[in-house]
Amino acid sequence: MTDSPSAIDDRPDAPDDPDGDPDAGGRTYVTAFSRGLRIISCFSVARPSLTIAEVAKAAGLNRATARRLLLTLEADGYASQHEGRYSLTPRVLDLGYSYLSSLPLDALLYPSLFAVADRFRESCSAGVLDGHDVVWVARAQTSHPRVMTLVNRVGSRRPAYLTALGMVLLAGLPDDRLDEYLRTAALVRQTDKTITSPAQLLAEILSVRVNGWYLADEPVEYGVRAVAVPVATPDGNTLAISIASHVPAETMMDSFVPALKDTAAEIEHLLLLRN
Repeated sequence: MTDSPSAIDDRPDAPDDPDGDPDAGGRTYVTAFSRGLRIISCFSVARPSLTIAEVAKAAGLNRATARRLLLTLEADGYASQHEGRYSLTPRVLDLGYSYLSSLPLDALLYPSLFAVADRFRESCSAGVLDGHDVVWVARAQTSHPRVMTLVNRVGSRRPAYLTALGMVLLAGLPDDRLDEYLRTAALVRQTDKTITSPAQLLAEILSVRVNGWYLADEPVEYGVRAVAVPVATPDGNTLAISIASHVPAETMMDSFVPALKDTAAEIEHLLLLRN
C-alpha cells in the first residue's frame, strides 16, 4: 500500500491502542482528533521540519500513527513534505485566526494599543490566560525606530507567573481556580528575581487585586521589565494589556501604569458599546 490519503481510514481506535491515549471524555472523546492537534504542536521555531520518527517521539505516538496523521495533514493542506521531512504550511494560521477573529477586539483593540506604543515608543501587547500559560493575542509595535525590540508574537505563550500579563490574569481568577494553579504550577527560577515560592506568588497576585496593576521586574531577563493592567470584557472574562521595556521600574509605575489604565478603560467602554 502506498503513502496516500486514500490509505487513511477513520476506523475507531482499538481498545489496546499502543499509544495509550487516555479516554479523557468517555465516548465523546475523539482520540484521533486529539492526536492530530498534538502533531501540530510538535513544530516550532526550533523544530520547523521533522521526520516521521521525530514527530512520533515528540508527540508520544508510534510511527505508524504519526505517519497516518502527517499524511492526513498533508492531504488537507496543513503540512508539506520534502525529502522525508514534514513542515507546517501557512494554512495552519487559519486555525489560530479562527480564535482571534472570534474575539470582539479586532476593530477596536489595535488602535488603542498602537496609541500607547507610539506614545512611549515601546511595544504594547494584550494577552489571555490558557491553562498555566499566558497567550499573546495582540501586539502593537511602535513606529519609532528602536535599538532593541522585545518580541512576543501573537500566539506566543509563556508561563503566567513569569509575565506581568500572566500575573494580572491570575489575579482575575476565582479563588478555587487560583488555588489549583498554585498547587500545580511548576515555578522554575530564571533569574534571582524569579518568584519560585507559591506563598510569595500568592502575595504578589493578591496585591494585583488591590492595586489593579502589576510590574514584573526582571523575572526572566535582567534589564527587561513589563507592567500590565486588566481589561474587563462583557462576557465576564479578563484580558490584560501590557508594556515591556528596559526603562527603570519607577518610570513604568509613574508613567506607564496611568496610561495603561486609561487605555483599559477606553477598551472596556468600546466593548460595552459594541456589545
